[in-house]
Amino acid sequence: MKSVDDLGDLRGKRVLVRCDLNVPLDGDQITDDGRIRASLPTLTKLREAGAKVIVLAHLGRPKGQVKPEFSLAPAAKRLAELLDTEVALAEDVVGPSATKITADLADGAVAMLENVRFEPGEESKDEAVRGELADKYAALGDVFVSDGFGVVHRKQASVYDLAARLPAAAGTLVFAEVEVLRRLTEEPARPYVVVLGGAKVSDKLAVIDNLIKTADTLAIGGGMVFTFLAAQGLEVGKSLLEEDQLETVKGYLEQAEQSGKRIVLPTDIVIAPEFKQDAPPTVVAAGAIPSDQLGLDIGPESGQAFAELIKDAKTVFWNGPMGVAEWESFAAGTKAVAQALTEVDGLSVVGGGDSAAAVRDLGFSDDDFSHISTGGGASLEYLEGKELPGLAVLEEKKD
Repeated sequence: MKSVDDLGDLRGKRVLVRCDLNVPLDGDQITDDGRIRASLPTLTKLREAGAKVIVLAHLGRPKGQVKPEFSLAPAAKRLAELLDTEVALAEDVVGPSATKITADLADGAVAMLENVRFEPGEESKDEAVRGELADKYAALGDVFVSDGFGVVHRKQASVYDLAARLPAAAGTLVFAEVEVLRRLTEEPARPYVVVLGGAKVSDKLAVIDNLIKTADTLAIGGGMVFTFLAAQGLEVGKSLLEEDQLETVKGYLEQAEQSGKRIVLPTDIVIAPEFKQDAPPTVVAAGAIPSDQLGLDIGPESGQAFAELIKDAKTVFWNGPMGVAEWESFAAGTKAVAQALTEVDGLSVVGGGDSAAAVRDLGFSDDDFSHISTGGGASLEYLEGKELPGLAVLEEKKD
């Protein structure tokens, strides 16, 4: 892929930059600005080069409709604070406001278009419809920089089709993400431990299938663990269970055993009578969950065991909380895993999404880890071995 440096002299050129500013909000207040901060190196580099910087981004899922609650105004405000400069926000995506703001932009200045997902064409499955919108984007700029790693697995107008229409390059963030993922997939330093959590096994079938081949150990927590426990014939009570995945999980357990890999499951579980923040927690053995209780975290013994596995590794990839990490009574397992990752003598990668939010909520700094990914879904699809359209289109243009 071409880098920003390969684009030549950018002074006075209008550079469209696809960022991922899909930040969590409480009302109009940003609760985690990690993705905005991750966009700063590329935007700063372009400003210093004298480019006219035009940010394209999305927020939430407005599904092609203009919905004020999904406006990028909070992101534009926070980006302006972090860059210490004005960030003009257009009132539309490719309409009169966007046209005027981008035309009036000074060298080194920054503007932002409204939420690209306000446009029905952005996520259309019809290539012609997406292409028509991409043409309108391209008319606003001279050059395209792809720096929204969290969306490179999507074939969308501002990610894929636009890159085919202008001189294009990958931004600093995309290069950094791809470099880390290559280290996880191409001859990783060993021992290589993968920790997977989150709610459902079905969300991670393909990545488990691939990682059994490349990792030495898979440690499983979160809601998905109960399908693994049930596959071993253990009682899981009212815990989250995907019965339709039991045979698949049994196959993974057999595959790991036959190939000399380890799938490590919790030996104790924090349970409660109902899914409520103030529900009274109790610790039981993993095979002794009462029929009227549900598991909401891995237990302290398991947290310690997972931590020891992690600290002894040279490469660790973690995606998905170990329990309901936003509730203090059920956050200890996630905190134990996060703390252990800070002590790894090697590559420690937090795989974006809920894991990234959890470590920040628990008080950890981004600098405590080798890398915090900005794209949970994109990272997982890369580790599954899938081609990511937003990267493939850039690689096709490298010459």
